[in-house]
Amino acid sequence: MNRLGVIYKRNRALFWGVMVIFGILMINAMTSFHQMILPRALAGSNSSVPDKPLEKAFPPSHKCQRCHLRAYEEWESSAQSRSIETAPFRVTLDRYLQTAPTDQQKMCFQCHAPHILKYGHLFQDFVEEVKSKDPQIDGVGCSQCHLISEVDSSIRPPHPIFSLGKTLFGGYDNPKKNLAHDSQKLDLYTKSQYCVTCHQSLPSQNGAITHSDWLGTWQETKAEQNGKTCQSCHMPEAFGESATGEPSRRIANHSFPGRFGKVRANAVELEFTAHVKGQVSEVEVTIHSLVPHNLPLPHPGWSRIVLDLTILGKNLNKVHGEQRFYERMYIDSEGAQTVFDFEAVKILKDTSLKPEEKRVEKFSFPTPADAPSMDVIVTMSYAPVHGSDDFLKAIEDEATLGRKDRSFQKVLIKEERANVPISS
Repeated sequence: MNRLGVIYKRNRALFWGVMVIFGILMINAMTSFHQMILPRALAGSNSSVPDKPLEKAFPPSHKCQRCHLRAYEEWESSAQSRSIETAPFRVTLDRYLQTAPTDQQKMCFQCHAPHILKYGHLFQDFVEEVKSKDPQIDGVGCSQCHLISEVDSSIRPPHPIFSLGKTLFGGYDNPKKNLAHDSQKLDLYTKSQYCVTCHQSLPSQNGAITHSDWLGTWQETKAEQNGKTCQSCHMPEAFGESATGEPSRRIANHSFPGRFGKVRANAVELEFTAHVKGQVSEVEVTIHSLVPHNLPLPHPGWSRIVLDLTILGKNLNKVHGEQRFYERMYIDSEGAQTVFDFEAVKILKDTSLKPEEKRVEKFSFPTPADAPSMDVIVTMSYAPVHGSDDFLKAIEDEATLGRKDRSFQKVLIKEERANVPISS
């Protein structure tokens, strides 16, 4: 073999030796990558453990009031600000955790404190905050809403996706630059799809029935077809500053009126006719729901609306009273009625008013005696919390005001009354 051939063979051997060593190094490097990096990537944006402390990633809402006083004060009066503070929630959470499988115990917090989706490893801390009766973290506050950058609609109910950066998202055009945070407009914030992450249904659970959606056929309603969104009613438009010192503009109300707030007065139309037929009188009540979702939403399971008929006779004494309830009723695995939808295996009955439904209720009763006329009073209200005696007693014991807690109070929606002659 000539000299060139020997050199070629030696170089070729050296080349393949280098390639083998390089291959071994690459395999080790890739193994390290899979061991250290890939699990974090596969964990997903909502389930990976953030590198920020909870209070840094989701600052408490009181830090926002310096620049957003109006929005803060509205939020502070809302049900959202009390999402993990009420006695019914504490009692219900305790009941749920007694039987919930370990991998499902975060369910209640998915809506009542949705940042659990990012900080699930702090689950027990969330529970202790609730038990304290004076939580130092928000359940549904400014950051829990304004750090949502998108919604994953492939999950039931849809999941919010949080972006834990310096950017806060919202629905206003041309957000002003400031030193506190960056701002970005997202059309998502003006669409109903944003709201259904918490107001569509109970999160799926193993072994539980798949409940009908809380909202009903809202996407088929006249309101939806006319371009009205959840925000149209529950974040009504106003005119003012979006932040202190900014020029006034169209803004959204942040008290989220619903069960509480003026919007409930526009939830229904209530009319009735009364007829005296000798010793028996009749009242026919027409209820027209004006809202594009079930009324009431059947969660929590004790949520119901009551229609009260009151008849006053001689000297304005009450001579007759009758009620009709609008609610979804559940049966548990032992065949007993329950107000806890997470225990339900069957829907016993659903009398809730369907989206934009018109319903007629008929009543008959003895005509008041010895009276020239009768007063007919028809009211529709959100009913007080109801359920088993031990459930109500637990709420009473948990509530600072006991039975005076507002969960035990009716909330009036509409009232109509008339004086009806009995004799000519």
